[in-house]
Amino acid sequence: MILPIYVYGSSILRKVAQDINPDYPNLKRLIDDMFETMSQSDGIGLAAPQVGLSIRLIVIDGTPLAKDDPSLKDFRKVIINPYIEERFGEKVIYSEGCLSIPNIHEEVEREEKVRISYLDENFTAHNEVFEGFAARIVQHEYDHLEGILFTDRLSPIRKQLLRSKLGAISKGKFTADYKCRLVK
Repeated sequence: MILPIYVYGSSILRKVAQDINPDYPNLKRLIDDMFETMSQSDGIGLAAPQVGLSIRLIVIDGTPLAKDDPSLKDFRKVIINPYIEERFGEKVIYSEGCLSIPNIHEEVEREEKVRISYLDENFTAHNEVFEGFAARIVQHEYDHLEGILFTDRLSPIRKQLLRSKLGAISKGKFTADYKCRLVK
C-alpha cells in the first residue's frame, strides 16, 4: 500500500523517534509498505516519521543508483533502532533532496563514513561501517529519526534564501508526483 509522505511543516518530522520491539504491530506490512512507497516516489531512503510514525525505522534501496555507483548494487536495507556510534573521514559536499521537502535540492556537507548499530528486520543486531554514498543515505535518513531535516544542515544564508520555498511547502503550495500529507 502506498503511504502518504509527510512534508515540511508537519510536526512529526521534528520529533525524536522512539525505539520499537519485535512486537510492533504489523511491522512486516509496514516495512513492505514503506519500500513500496519509497519506490513509487522515486526515493532511495525513507524513514518512518516521513510516513507519520515516530518510530526508529528506516528502509533504504540504493540499487537504482548502482549504474553510477557500483558499490550500491546490493544496498537494500531495513534499519531498526539505529544509533550512530561514530562519524569519520573527510567531510564531503553533495546535493541532497528529500521526499518530505519536494522540489528542493541543496549542497549538504557530511562525513564520508559512519558507524551505526542497528537491528535488521529479524531483530538481529549489527554494528556496521558505511562509506561513500551509502553513508550519506544512512546519515540523511538517520537525521529524520532525530527530528532533523537536511535543510537544517545548510548555512544561515542558504536557509534564508530557501525560506519562502519552505514556507510555501508548509502551506501546501507545491506539486509532487507522489501522495503527500501536511499535518501541523
